[in-house]
Amino acid sequence: MTVLPAPAELREAIQNHVLDALPSPERAPRAELAEYARLLRDYPQRGGKTLRGMLLCYSGLAYGAELERLLPVAAALELFQHWALIHDDIEDGSDERRGKPALHKLYSLPLALNAGDALHARMWGVLVEARVSYAVLEEFTRLVDRTAEGQHLEMTWMEGQRFDLTPADYLEMVGQKAAYYTAVAPLRLGALVAGVEPPKVLEEAGMKLGIGFQIVDDRLNLSGDPAKYGKEIAGDLWEGKRTLILLHFLQNAAPAERSRAEALLRKPREHKPESEVRWLHGRILASGALDYAQQVAEQLLEQGMTTLRPALMGLPNPAPAQGVLELLQQLVRREA
Repeated sequence: MTVLPAPAELREAIQNHVLDALPSPERAPRAELAEYARLLRDYPQRGGKTLRGMLLCYSGLAYGAELERLLPVAAALELFQHWALIHDDIEDGSDERRGKPALHKLYSLPLALNAGDALHARMWGVLVEARVSYAVLEEFTRLVDRTAEGQHLEMTWMEGQRFDLTPADYLEMVGQKAAYYTAVAPLRLGALVAGVEPPKVLEEAGMKLGIGFQIVDDRLNLSGDPAKYGKEIAGDLWEGKRTLILLHFLQNAAPAERSRAEALLRKPREHKPESEVRWLHGRILASGALDYAQQVAEQLLEQGMTTLRPALMGLPNPAPAQGVLELLQQLVRREA
């Protein structure tokens, strides 16, 4: 019977694998490269939930893989998260990440971009050193491609001043940008490391669960506890993100209110008056849009879990399969 590692122990093991893959400032041959090492280790050392890496490990254990083979792949997935967040913060003009200034604010944009590129290379290096299968490499290529496609959709909507979008547009975008690498890829990678062809149900359920996760993140961006959330409250409004919450608000706002909101959202961050952002934030909070979004997230969670549970419970290792289900519930029912 497979022994299920405690969440805290598994998180620490994955984190150690991530940091072991990165250069150490103490061993750098010169001061500039010590700074380089600190840049690469900055986001990984800020903490985080490590949910994606943990989900991968529990999935793999449920399918019969050994933990030693899963940990490097989980570390590579976390490295993906770190370099993608560095690039995302630059592209969005974000000010904060995990309760501290974004890397490009703490250092400079060129140095942060270079660090993101280096972490991207380290991700592939970890996979090569672990001698993973071609199928695992192919899945990493797929998750990078799909995340980039979703990011492109979102950025072109903001650059193109698009306000004619529907909830279906949002669901398509976030399915690519966030849901695949948050839930689908970890579930599939666990199976692949175990040498099992991932059943289609993993993608079907994972997409619903991953989209639900992102909707909750959008809600927390507007209503979360700043001490727990770790990012700028109302940052999505400053950046002009086309979230499900914003689209619902605009669709149901009075014409004058919608016009005022769109006029604000068309402005670049540096030209948005703080008083107007506070006004829009307050109007959204009072509109019921957050309750609507949370209901959608809960529905997606229920649908995803209903689809996934029978497939996992039929596996030979029920304890890690239950760990998968418990972890996925945390993705949506969370406050940080």
